[in-house]
Amino acid sequence: MPSATAEREVTPHGMPVHEVVLLAETDADTGLPVAGERLASLGPNKLPERRGPGRLRRMLAQFHNPLIYVLLGAAALTAALGETVDASVVLGVVLVNAIVGYLQEVRAERALDALEAMVRTEATVIRDGTAARITSDELVPGDLVVLEEGDQVPADLRLARTRELRVDESALTGESQPAHKDPLPVPHDTALADRTNMAYSGTLVTTGGGRGVVVATGADTEIGHVHRLVGTTTTVQTPLTRKLARFSKLLTVVILGLAVVSVVIGVLRGEPFAEMVTAAVALAVGAIPEGLPAAVTVTLAIGVARMARRNAVIRRLPAVETLGSTTVICTDKTGTLTANAMTVRQVVADGQRWEVDGIGYSPLGEFPPPTPAVREVLLAGLACNDAHVVLQDDQWTAVGDPTEAALVVSARKAGLTPDDVPEQVDELPFTSQRRFMATRHAGGVVYLKGAVERIAEFTGSNDHTEADQLAHQGMRVLAFAQANVPENTPLTEDALHGAVLLGLQAMHDPPRPEAIEAVRACQDAGIEVRMITGDHLGTARAIAAHFSLADDAVHARVSPEEKLKLVKQIQADGHVVAMTGDGVNDAPALRRADIGVAMGRGGTEVAKQAADMVLTDDNFSSIRAAVEEGRAVFDNLRKFIIWTLPTNMAEGLVILTAILLGTALPILPVQILWINMTTAVALGLTLAVEPREPDVMRRPPLPPSLPLLTGALMQRILLVSAVLLAGSFAAFHLHDGTLDQARTVAVNVFVAAQIAYLFNCRSLRNLRPHVGFRRNPWLLVGVAVTIVLQLLFTYLPAMNALFDTAPIGWRDWAVVVALAVVAYVVVEVEKWVRRK
Repeated sequence: MPSATAEREVTPHGMPVHEVVLLAETDADTGLPVAGERLASLGPNKLPERRGPGRLRRMLAQFHNPLIYVLLGAAALTAALGETVDASVVLGVVLVNAIVGYLQEVRAERALDALEAMVRTEATVIRDGTAARITSDELVPGDLVVLEEGDQVPADLRLARTRELRVDESALTGESQPAHKDPLPVPHDTALADRTNMAYSGTLVTTGGGRGVVVATGADTEIGHVHRLVGTTTTVQTPLTRKLARFSKLLTVVILGLAVVSVVIGVLRGEPFAEMVTAAVALAVGAIPEGLPAAVTVTLAIGVARMARRNAVIRRLPAVETLGSTTVICTDKTGTLTANAMTVRQVVADGQRWEVDGIGYSPLGEFPPPTPAVREVLLAGLACNDAHVVLQDDQWTAVGDPTEAALVVSARKAGLTPDDVPEQVDELPFTSQRRFMATRHAGGVVYLKGAVERIAEFTGSNDHTEADQLAHQGMRVLAFAQANVPENTPLTEDALHGAVLLGLQAMHDPPRPEAIEAVRACQDAGIEVRMITGDHLGTARAIAAHFSLADDAVHARVSPEEKLKLVKQIQADGHVVAMTGDGVNDAPALRRADIGVAMGRGGTEVAKQAADMVLTDDNFSSIRAAVEEGRAVFDNLRKFIIWTLPTNMAEGLVILTAILLGTALPILPVQILWINMTTAVALGLTLAVEPREPDVMRRPPLPPSLPLLTGALMQRILLVSAVLLAGSFAAFHLHDGTLDQARTVAVNVFVAAQIAYLFNCRSLRNLRPHVGFRRNPWLLVGVAVTIVLQLLFTYLPAMNALFDTAPIGWRDWAVVVALAVVAYVVVEVEKWVRRK
C-alpha cells in the first residue's frame, strides 16, 4: 500500500476511479478486507497533537523586558541596602504586571483543538462487503466510505459513485453554494474548490449520497494541511507592543547610562559609594514609568468593554489598539459583506420585473400583491422544491439547498405556502447533466425549474435578454415553465416539449446595506478595504461593485495558502492588516494578520479560536465601529504616555542635577514611587475613559513606522520636564524650613503640576477651554482623590514617618499652586503657537 503522501502527489482527482482503486489496493464494491495493518503503519485518522510552552515558561516570559530587568535590579540593590519598603513596592509593581501578562498568555491556541474536534465523527464504511459504523479515527486509506445526506465527510475521499450528491465546502473553500459532485476525473491542476469528484474531511453532505475511496487521512488531508499552516504560522506583535518595545529599549539604555554616570561622578567627588548607589536607584526608579503597564492594560480593558457593546468581542487585549492602527482590512465576502443567505431579488413575469424586499431566509418582507402571472412563477418555484426554512434561536435558516430555500421564501413573502401547491404525483429530479427539475401534480400539471437555456429548449423561447441583464448584475437566474402531461403518460423530457415559459426568478447573496456604509466610512478614514474570497471571480466582482471596490482590490478563488501569502505580502509593504473570515480556510491568515476577525454566528470554531476578535453579528459595520473604538484607545494611550513621561524624566533629572551639583536629593526614592504609583492610578487612569474625539474617523491612520512619540510631542515632553525640574528644584532650595519640609514641597509641586498637565492632555491638539468636564466626570473624581492623598501624605504622622515628609504652611501651598498654573499656561501657549 503506497503512503498517503504518494497518493496526493499523483492527484487522485485527476485519475479515473478504477486507477485510484488499483493504487489504493482496494475494491470499489467490497472495500478493504481488513484494515489493521494499515492503521498500525499509518496511524489513526486524526490531526497530530501539538504542545505549547509550559506554565512556568509562560510566567518567566513575562519578565523578559529591558525595563523589568532594570526594576528588578533596582529592587535587589535597595533590598541589599536595607530599603525594604522601596524594594517591596518595586517588586509588587513588577509582579502585578507579570500576572496580568500571564493571564493573557494562558489563552492557548485553541484553533488546533477545534480543528481536531471538527474531524472527529462517525462514518459508514464497507469492509469485506459488509457495511458498519465506526469512528472516523479508525479509517485508513483504501477504505470505502458511504455518504448520506447530513453526514460529515470523515476523510478525504475520491468519489466512486454519486446520487445527486451536493457537499457544503464553504468552511474549507469559501464557496457559498453547495458543490455538485460526480465521479468523473478533472484535470490535475484543478483548484481545490473545483474538484467535483472529491469530498474533503470536515465538509458536510447537504443532499444526495454516494460512495468514495479514502485517499488521505489525518495530517495528509486538506484540513490537515490547514492544521499545519495554523501550527507553523507565527503571530505578529501589535503596533503598540512593537513601539513600546523600541521605546523600552531606548529608555533602558538612557536610564542605565545616566545611573552609571551619576555613580561615577559622585564617587569622584568623594561621596560614599553606598549613597551614590541609592541615588542611582532613585534615578532609575524615577525615570521608569512604573504605572505604564497597568495603564496600558486598563485602557485596553475599557476599550474591550466599549467594543463589546458594539458587537465586537476581543479575545486578546492588544488587539484593541491594533484596530486603531489598521491601514488595510482584508475582508471575506460571504457572511461579512453579504448576508450569507441566497435571496430572490427580482421576479420577471409577463414582460415586467417585480422587486422583492428583504434579506436572507426570513419570510418577512414586502411584496406587491402578485398578478396571476407572478403567482404562477412563485408557485412553480415552490412546487419544484425539496427545501424549507425554519426559525431557530430567533434566526431563520435554510434546511436543504440554499437556492431552493430562497424560492420558498420569495413565495411565502407573497402569501403562498406549500398548501397552495397541488399534490405531487411524479418527479424528474435535478441532475448536473439534466440541469432542470420537473414535478407533476394532480390533474397532470407539470412545473419546470432550471437553467434559462435548458428551459428554453422546452418552451422554444430564444430571447434571453432579461436573463443576461440579470446575470451581468451578479444574479443567479432560474427559469420556470408549465406543461400538461396526463398522469397516465410517462414523465419524460420528450413529453415536456411545448411547455409555456412562466418567467424568471433572480437571486444572489445580497450585500448588507449597513456594510456598504461601513466600508465607505473606513475608506474615508484612510483604510484600504480588500476582498479576499474563495468564491468565483465574477460573483466577487459583482458584490465588490456595490462597495465601490476596484477590481485590483478583489482576490477570488483564493486558497488558504494564498490568503496567508497575501496577508504576509501586505504586511511586508509596511501595512497593519486586519483579516476577517469564518471558515477553516481562513484560520492561517487570521492567525498571521495583525488582527484576525472571526464571525460569531456563522463562523467555524476554528476561525474563532484563531482570531483576536469575534463579531457577534457577523457584520462588517461592527468592524468599522471597532476601528473607531480602537483609534480612541490608541489616542488615550498616547495621552497617558505623554502625560506621565515628563514626570518620570523630571524626577530622573532632579536626582542627576543634585548629584552633579553635590547637593542633597530633593526627592527620595520612596517619595518618587509614591508620586508615580498614586498619580498613575488616581490621575492617569482617568484618561483611559476619555471619550473619543469627534474627528477620530476623519483622519488617516498613523503610519506603522511612525514612532510612539513624534518630534512635536517629544518637544512638549521636554518642555514640561524642564518646567517640573526648575519648579521643584527652586521650591526645594528656596525653602527655609527643614529638609523633610523642603522635600514635601518638592513632591507636592510634582503632583500639582501633574494635575494641571492632566487637563492639557485631554486633547493633544485642541485647547482645553473647548472641552467640558461632563464628557469625563472621572477626571474630577481623580483630582479630588489625589488632593486627599497628598494631604494625608503631608499631614498624617504615619505617612510622615513612612515617607520622610513633614507638614507645610499655606505659603508653601501658594507656591505649589502657582507653579502648577504656570505649567498649565506654558503647555496651552505651546499648543496655540503650534496651531498657528
